[in-house]
Amino acid sequence: MNELKGMGVALITPFDAQGNVDHEALKRVVQHQLDNGTDYLVVLGTTAESATLSAAEKKEVISTIVETNVGKLPLVIGIGGNNTRVILEEIASTGLDPFTAILSVSPAYSKPTQEGIYQHFKAIVTSTEKPIVLYNVPGRTASNMSVDTVVRLANDFDNIVGIKEAAGDLPAAMKMIQRTPDDFLVISGDDMIANAMTLAGGAGVISVIGQTLAKDFSEMIRLALAGEVKASYNLHYKVADSIDLIFEQGNPAGIKNMYEHMDICQQHLRLPLVPVDEDLSDRIKSFLNRTYLKS
Repeated sequence: MNELKGMGVALITPFDAQGNVDHEALKRVVQHQLDNGTDYLVVLGTTAESATLSAAEKKEVISTIVETNVGKLPLVIGIGGNNTRVILEEIASTGLDPFTAILSVSPAYSKPTQEGIYQHFKAIVTSTEKPIVLYNVPGRTASNMSVDTVVRLANDFDNIVGIKEAAGDLPAAMKMIQRTPDDFLVISGDDMIANAMTLAGGAGVISVIGQTLAKDFSEMIRLALAGEVKASYNLHYKVADSIDLIFEQGNPAGIKNMYEHMDICQQHLRLPLVPVDEDLSDRIKSFLNRTYLKS
């Protein structure tokens, strides 16, 4: 799965002022990735506000991204949730040909045991021949996938090819790297420790900040994969302040605000999410002016 080494981005879904999907803005978002070094695109992940999209809207979003990408970058589709049966139905009803893999988030809200998490992913992986990337994000799911569960899944199923590890726990990520098969991809889902995880033997990142600051963040990951410690950290520290900013009032509110300052899309969200406040917006704009727009 070398296509999934490097910097993937968790694409947003732009909306217009009436709350409809803004497909022209989505095309600009995808084109920004094509022009600035992104290695692969994640479609309909949690950053895409996929929980608030209808089935019809999801199909339209997929169509716009596939048509704009025109096969240039590998695509990963997010299909996950806390109802295993519904996930299996969605996988069966989704046209998966354009996609290299499925990114599937560990169940939220239900707070399953580690055995429940294992059986959930066993059901998913045995329902499809598509490669599966696990997604551990306990800050959203209220349930952490243990290292033992990840190692067990990685060893038991050949088409579980990696994990997006977003617990923000570098020691746990290092244990995953150490204990999983050599070809298993441990991908950072936390932008702040993406460089460290990659230098420790990880496969890169599925990033949020990387979709706006794509050129520097993708280069940082390429340098880290090559073992260029100093050069990769120089770029990490250039970007680092913006990572704190975009997550301060939630994702994707922060990254959409940054996109608006870059004139790529507007910052509209769907409730219950709301835009960042004026103070944070000013600080995001100041970062861009100071670091990028006037450099």
